Amino acid sequence: MTLIDGKAISEQIKQEIAAEVADIVAKGGKRPHLAAILVGHDGGSETYVASKVKACEVCGFKSTLIRYESDVTEEELLAKVRELNEDDDIDGFIVQLPLPEHISEQKVIEMIDYRKDVDGFHPINVGRMSIGLPCYISATPNGILELLKRYQIETQGKKCVVLGRSNIVGKPMAMLMMQKSYPGDATVTVCHSRSKDLVKECREADIIIAAMGQPNFVKADMVKEGAVVIDVGTTRVPDATKKSGFKLTGDVKFDEVSPKCSFITPVPGGVGPMTIVSLMRNTLLAGKKAIYQ
Repeated sequence: MTLIDGKAISEQIKQEIAAEVADIVAKGGKRPHLAAILVGHDGGSETYVASKVKACEVCGFKSTLIRYESDVTEEELLAKVRELNEDDDIDGFIVQLPLPEHISEQKVIEMIDYRKDVDGFHPINVGRMSIGLPCYISATPNGILELLKRYQIETQGKKCVVLGRSNIVGKPMAMLMMQKSYPGDATVTVCHSRSKDLVKECREADIIIAAMGQPNFVKADMVKEGAVVIDVGTTRVPDATKKSGFKLTGDVKFDEVSPKCSFITPVPGGVGPMTIVSLMRNTLLAGKKAIYQ
């Protein structure tokens, strides 16, 4: 069993990006600039945004954090998005999800200029991705592809089961694993809460990508010998032994599943760090105007 070390790979990629940024700046080019909008004080969002700001420093990017309290009006938030769209110094920006209930996430996502949508959530980027055109690919699926690539995991013709159908992970992941490219060329099945033979599907899978947000959902009897298991789940589960009072738990029951796997990602330290580094790569592409002029 090989443990897929997302932390080590993400550090490596950050250094690669930093070297490229240093080169761009040395040649008189513009330093890439990423902005993030954070609404309210959701614990998970706070952690994520702090990691993103830190990653920007390592990569040599300029970063701007814009904070609002959770009672900000939808109109005020949309006005800020329009302002960032027009700001030539900002190459890419994200609005950290989830947003408070009185704000339409879809409206906010659609308001973002797709050329600056480094999260890859805008319908134009999603549409381009689904037909294999250059675009910003959403960070988590992109990070998973990078792990498969760097560990040289075979995907061609393999049976891949994606657990979960969210717009952020499940759907784009399934699309990408179907593309005529590497990693890709797999036969993909998407399972979700309404799937009848979910256990049977998993048992037949060469690759399982678990993104349901249900702690310890995938157990040993659902995984065949030699399978590749990618665990996207990160749920805070109470743990009195930890200083924070909780521990991060994946969708896969790691201790019992890992002995059967050829490759598996841990939680934390697997997919999580790759999500942030994928956002950095999208920001670099935005800064270089590599996809959209």
